[in-house]
Amino acid sequence: MLLTLLALPMAAQKQSVNDLRKQREKTLRELEKTGQMLSETKKSEKATLNKLNLLSKDIATRKRLITNINSEIDALNTEMGELSSKRDSLQMVLEGLKTDYANLVRQTHYQDMMQSPLLFVLRAEDFNQAMRRIRYLQEFQQFRKEQVARIQNTQTEIDIQSELLESNRVEKEQTLTIHQREKENLARDERKQQNMLQQLKKKEKDLLAQQRKQQKKADDLNRKIEDIIKQQTAKQKGQRMTKEQQLIAGGFEKNKGRLPWPVEKGVVSGEFGVHPHPTLSKVTVNNKGIYIQTTRGAAVRAVYEGEVTSCFVMGGTSAVIIQHGNYRTVYTGLATISVKKGDKVKTKQTIGTVYTDPDNDNKTEMFFQVWKDKDIQNPSLWLAY
Repeated sequence: MLLTLLALPMAAQKQSVNDLRKQREKTLRELEKTGQMLSETKKSEKATLNKLNLLSKDIATRKRLITNINSEIDALNTEMGELSSKRDSLQMVLEGLKTDYANLVRQTHYQDMMQSPLLFVLRAEDFNQAMRRIRYLQEFQQFRKEQVARIQNTQTEIDIQSELLESNRVEKEQTLTIHQREKENLARDERKQQNMLQQLKKKEKDLLAQQRKQQKKADDLNRKIEDIIKQQTAKQKGQRMTKEQQLIAGGFEKNKGRLPWPVEKGVVSGEFGVHPHPTLSKVTVNNKGIYIQTTRGAAVRAVYEGEVTSCFVMGGTSAVIIQHGNYRTVYTGLATISVKKGDKVKTKQTIGTVYTDPDNDNKTEMFFQVWKDKDIQNPSLWLAY
């Protein structure tokens, strides 16, 4: 019972350490993604908004990683303290068991009884007493075996706790090494970020012109998408959805926050809504969806089953709209498309590839939207993170 009670708080604490370790591994995979994207940018020291954006993402992720590692170290310290306390408690139990057993062995009656159990029975005054002495001997032998077993089990448990403590000590040392490495990486990235910001500040006029051009391009694309969706919903006005469409719409809605990403690996390079420009003061960016940056040649996937209702080209790249009952998802910035209007698609089915822009630092980026009827949604609330 004592061993069970001692184990309960440790099980809860161990779960916390495991969760933090998984979170650390997930964050390291995110850093690997941004690192791969940075490696795909044009090989020069020239500062670009793309490099700055990726580097800023890298810094934010690394800060989150360091915070996570700090929590992991704290959890390991707590666990090591509990392991040490548990081992000390078991050691006290073991000493008590050994003392009790030693006292038992020292009893003269026990020594005589064990040295000649047959004589102990034969000295009985009558048959009934002899039978009682036999039962007593059997029970005493069983008790002695149980005491020995308790001592052995307790010693085994102490050895296990000692091994766990040593394992945690090694893990803590490794985690501290990772922590130091990430702090150095963060300092390096922050220096790069400041250097890029200084370079880009000198090109403010060019950046402003570039931003206006990009915003106009985005506005034109948004109007095009909005017009298509308005036309499609107008045609369906007054019509009831089929049972299949109702099922798909219900499934889509139930999976809010759990939908797969439209690319297997990527980072959100532009959040939904109005945001300040990363370098231009008093300039805001208005995104009617999210931008997802990924690696060269990345496949674009349908986030849920549905029907392709539109495929079009605009600004040199392709776009696909998929209907999911009264919901629609929009995928733009595609180099190629592998579906056509009227196609039924499954969840995670490839519908095309993302375009890599050689004139924009080899940026590989797509734009993703979610609509409910004629209302735009925040896609980040629908995707699994």
